[in-house]
Amino acid sequence: MTPKPIDACVRENLEAYFRDLGGEAPHSMHEMLIRLVEKPLLEVVMQHSEGNQSKAAEWLGINRNTLRRKLVEHKLI
Repeated sequence: MTPKPIDACVRENLEAYFRDLGGEAPHSMHEMLIRLVEKPLLEVVMQHSEGNQSKAAEWLGINRNTLRRKLVEHKLI
């Protein structure tokens, strides 16, 4: 079984989200989506970097202090 590309999964789930809204207007979608995607991204990257925040920050292309702030925000440390 070939895994779906991430963008296809996001698209499918967004379409389902709009269907579930039943015609109601969405609110703060950007913030919601970023929060929903960011936590698993951080979890997986931290796992693969074996908890090395410097390496994880480099892989993510963000400053180590930014990574640490995000880890705290998501209650991952």
